[in-house]
Amino acid sequence: MFAEDIIIKPVLTEKGYDGIADKKYTFVVDKKANKTQIKQAVEKLFGVEVDSVNTVSVKGKLKRMGRNAGFTPDTKKAIVQLKASSKTIEFFDSLS
Repeated sequence: MFAEDIIIKPVLTEKGYDGIADKKYTFVVDKKANKTQIKQAVEKLFGVEVDSVNTVSVKGKLKRMGRNAGFTPDTKKAIVQLKASSKTIEFFDSLS
């Protein structure tokens, strides 16, 4: 698996913005990726040093259109904590 395939997109929410000051970043990642693969992908893509990775599997929500019902896709989120000596991720610098 390539690093570009593991990190799908950043999560831009209020809770996600609160972690930027502490060098905590949230990403939607591939459901099959483990913590080691996520750590290596973030280090390769952004050139930073990762301290820890926490993951959360998110179940899809029930959505209804009239009498038809279905679920949104299941996803996996990763909260990445950078080391104190590491530089920040430039993409998030303009957001905080």
